[in-house]
Amino acid sequence: MLISLNFLIEKYKLNLKGILHVGAHNCQELKKYIEFINIKNILWIEGNEEKVTRNKNKYKNILIEHAVVSDVEEEINFNICSNDQCSSIFELGLHKKYYPKINVSKSIIVKTSLLSNIINKYNIHFNFINLDIQGAELKALKGMGDYLINIDYIYTEVNSDYVYIGCNLISEIDEFLNKFDFVRVETSWYKDHNWGDAFYIKNKLLNDINLINNL
Repeated sequence: MLISLNFLIEKYKLNLKGILHVGAHNCQELKKYIEFINIKNILWIEGNEEKVTRNKNKYKNILIEHAVVSDVEEEINFNICSNDQCSSIFELGLHKKYYPKINVSKSIIVKTSLLSNIINKYNIHFNFINLDIQGAELKALKGMGDYLINIDYIYTEVNSDYVYIGCNLISEIDEFLNKFDFVRVETSWYKDHNWGDAFYIKNKLLNDINLINNL
């Protein structure tokens, strides 16, 4: 996370009830999450089945699902890269320029899933979502359907150019989330590589925070 969770909690008075983390990789954020929320209220989703198995073996009490998420259910190619943190449903774009030593090691055919269908399997009130799925973040958000109404905070990887071919740009994510009353309040870019992280919060909550701070 390019933007510290501690910083966000302190500045925006986050009240974490349930965390949905899409793009688990090695669950490296787990240690930080459990400082603020019970492990039973965190759900991890990962598209690389081998990673899911490793995480289950390493962390006995985590909730984790194997799924490649999108905005529709369909069969697609999932590109697994030599650095598996870069695996994506999209082909490498500017990524090749920034990281020439990373390449697609294999592509497998998978059926995509909707986050709305996964979430409904759990009796958890998810109000914080963290998305790190290499350009498919907007597709994942669209796949949540009406559940976005229940989300208060969104932390997501963003792109200002086509780091992955066909990926969604930050302006498109802004436009979509504005319809659900989200405001982008923090953005951190990684060097000059056209990708970074952004944090969105419900406008109502932001107004409440500003009101409290002005008392």
